[in-house]
Amino acid sequence: MTMPADAFDAATAHSRFVSRLAAAGFTDRERFNALAAEPFTRERMRAALQQAGSGPAPAMAAPLALAVRMRLLRRDCLLALIGRDLSGRADLSEVTRTMTALAEETLAAACIEATRELQSIYGDPVGEDSGRLQPLLVVGMGKLGGAELNVSSDIDLVFVYPEEGETRGARSISNHEYFVRCGRRIIALINEATGDGFVFRVDMRLRPYGDSGPLACSIAMLEEYFIAQGREWERYAWIKGRIVARTPVPVPAGGAPGYEAALTGTVQPFVFRRHLDFSAIASMRELSDQIRREVRRRDMLDNIKLGAGGIRQIEFVAQVFQLIRGGRDLALRSRPTLDVLDALQTRSILDPGVVAQLRRSYDMLRRLEHRLQYLDDAQTHALPQSEDDRLRVARSMGCDDWTSFAAALDALREAVAVVFEQVCAISPAAGAEHPLSSLWQDDLQPTEAAATLATMGYREPDRLAERLRELRGSARVKRMASSSQSRLAQLIPRALEVAAALSDPDAAIARLLDIVVSIGRRESYLALLIEYPPVLQRLGELAAASPWASGYLAQHPILLDELIDARTLHAPPDWPRLLEDLRAHLDSTTGNVERQLDILRHFKHTQVFRIVAQDLAGDLVLEMVSDRLSELADVVLVEALDRCWRHLNEGRADLPSPRFGIIGYGKLGGKELGYGSDLDIAFVYDEAPVAAGGTPAEAVAPERQARLALRLNSWLTSMTSAGVLYPTDLRLRPDGDSGLLAPSMAAFEQYQREKAWVWEHQALTRARFVAGDPALGARFEQLRIEILRQPRDIERLRVDIRDMRRRMRESKRAARDAGTFDIKQGPGGLVDLEFIVQFLVLAHAARVPGLTGNVGNIALLQVAAAGGLVDPELASAAQGAYRTLRRTQHALQLAGHDPANAPLDGLAAHTVAIDALWQSVIGER
Repeated sequence: MTMPADAFDAATAHSRFVSRLAAAGFTDRERFNALAAEPFTRERMRAALQQAGSGPAPAMAAPLALAVRMRLLRRDCLLALIGRDLSGRADLSEVTRTMTALAEETLAAACIEATRELQSIYGDPVGEDSGRLQPLLVVGMGKLGGAELNVSSDIDLVFVYPEEGETRGARSISNHEYFVRCGRRIIALINEATGDGFVFRVDMRLRPYGDSGPLACSIAMLEEYFIAQGREWERYAWIKGRIVARTPVPVPAGGAPGYEAALTGTVQPFVFRRHLDFSAIASMRELSDQIRREVRRRDMLDNIKLGAGGIRQIEFVAQVFQLIRGGRDLALRSRPTLDVLDALQTRSILDPGVVAQLRRSYDMLRRLEHRLQYLDDAQTHALPQSEDDRLRVARSMGCDDWTSFAAALDALREAVAVVFEQVCAISPAAGAEHPLSSLWQDDLQPTEAAATLATMGYREPDRLAERLRELRGSARVKRMASSSQSRLAQLIPRALEVAAALSDPDAAIARLLDIVVSIGRRESYLALLIEYPPVLQRLGELAAASPWASGYLAQHPILLDELIDARTLHAPPDWPRLLEDLRAHLDSTTGNVERQLDILRHFKHTQVFRIVAQDLAGDLVLEMVSDRLSELADVVLVEALDRCWRHLNEGRADLPSPRFGIIGYGKLGGKELGYGSDLDIAFVYDEAPVAAGGTPAEAVAPERQARLALRLNSWLTSMTSAGVLYPTDLRLRPDGDSGLLAPSMAAFEQYQREKAWVWEHQALTRARFVAGDPALGARFEQLRIEILRQPRDIERLRVDIRDMRRRMRESKRAARDAGTFDIKQGPGGLVDLEFIVQFLVLAHAARVPGLTGNVGNIALLQVAAAGGLVDPELASAAQGAYRTLRRTQHALQLAGHDPANAPLDGLAAHTVAIDALWQSVIGER
């Protein structure tokens, strides 16, 4: 139905509170409509509060004047919102934003007044460590922290101050006592009910130790509390915590102290774990069960906040993913519920349809919440019982009668409850006894355990039963926390069941147990595999498919969450977006080198795992695997170079971007990277003159560029808790290990023209500029082409290539099993074909320019055949052989086998094809 256009009519038709005020003469149609004509801005609020100094009557003291004006302001603000909301002028966002602004502005005014009163008696609080004046930080929790206050909400506050110390004044007291007194005064100004009402009810129970704890605490005490006493439900409470007001202190000459950063640095490690925290699901379930029991006990089933399908369950859906992923995904640390839901959709954590449903439900429930509170300005969330109130509420929500409205509300709440149960009760049997639990709990004799395993399809049941017994009794398991041991007891039977259904159950369970052992100390990972049965299923399938992939997961268990959403796991990489997300994550940790090193490593590991998952699923051919691994390396090198330069020149805003470049050789240069490939790279810089700090660049650039190269290599190769980013090989730089780490481009060019060996020009056939200054990259590519097109003595080149290949094969020679073949180094192997192509490039690029393209060995062989340099049939056979050998090498690596000891059966014909091309192009070995 259509609501009245007149704000006063709309409000009095619904709200007894407005009608009472009008009857008492506190408002009338004209004044009410004027209040509701425009949004109630902060400027209006401040104007009302700034008049408090003189008070409404000359004889009134300033504190009393402030208390009165804050209450009158609250009344006017509430009347304006009721009128605007019920007449359709304000949406939910305006209502919650305005109430949040009212709380912030009145708290700020109360902080100023409390400070004025206390300073006159005790002086200023001073930190004993810093010697600086100390403010009281008023932390808003719950809906105030999330900027989501409802119209009759109380405000949850925590009072925190930076440092202990004493006040400097006529009556010196400790900072703690000072801020406790300050907090009490703030509460009185806001909370006390007078003849003019109150501003907000204040709830301080979320402070450390609740009602029994001190009213104010230092940041150091808060940190100690989190470490020693912090409970899971407090992590949820502090998600939305933020500083909403503070007592005034002068800003020192050096700038404002980082109090907010200090508080954030204390709170966020408590709330958000650095790893993915799937134990939050069980915590959420327990918290929800407590609320559900309380709702039943107090007969609150019609409570739209706490009841099933209510506001709290929508908030819980958002918050559980914040706790799980917020340590790694900064966007999920947002405080407003709707912003978090949007972020969950953007990251494909929740389906768009689910998010749309939750958003609609949240909007309707919050608007209904306000209409229930508009009736009598009461803090209520219970649906009305009287027929008159039901009709008022239904009409204010756009329905003609209560029956149709209640039916729509029930359907909406049922949909929310379903989503909540799907998210927070993902595994209905998570806490139930599994039929195979006796295999882990030592309830069976070894022969009985083996017999049970045999009936499940395990081929070596005795061996598996013994491994389970050894694992159960191992020191590693016994050192686990009791909660982790309990989760392990739930997980092992499920893992046995999953592996038994796979084609090779013994191999699958062996690898699964290796992974379980590696994650045993991280309870949240055990929780993930219990709470998300599809993840355990996918993990089992991946473990059965590839020992390399399962070993990678055991080494980097943080990747387990990638198995949650198959869509994300199998989506092609969007490198620009991924780079944007990576940069945002790195920017959030500016100055923390250790954390940035780990972020880069986690990024690389995640992308590698996605590639291998798609590879094993058959989504990618080998060439695409190599392309994506090479693209990933490019992205990492680009960002690592940028970050190293920033750190090297921290605080030097006058320095330009580095005229520096990274050259990729070998598999990186040729875009043929494999999963375990190192990076063959070299560094160069442009020696063009650039003034820096008044010193000519020629004098300082080499030293600065060398430091940049050294730091970059350290960033790539350093071992951190997240592993190594990439192993590097720098021996292809001019003069190898004895050469400069970062020569100038002029020196690099001179070396390539005058000193380089044939093998170094061979390396240029697969080289490319991968990161750094674009102009420098263009210079390098021009030089590369010029070098490759130089006229050469072809016979001399043929001899050099043959000798180089022989020396390489001898240096790589190793004992092999009978009937095996070294796919890479053996006669007729991959390196032979690579040498053939390199010879063709160096010998003929001067008259066949297409040979200088960095397009891969197969494509270059095609160019050579088209140019009449090789027999087309021999070239075609060698191309097919090269593809087969690379795919075989790749498959053996994923299967955990050594490609240097590949079974010769099935490969002989391919080696013959490459050897025939060698004989045709290079000649005898």
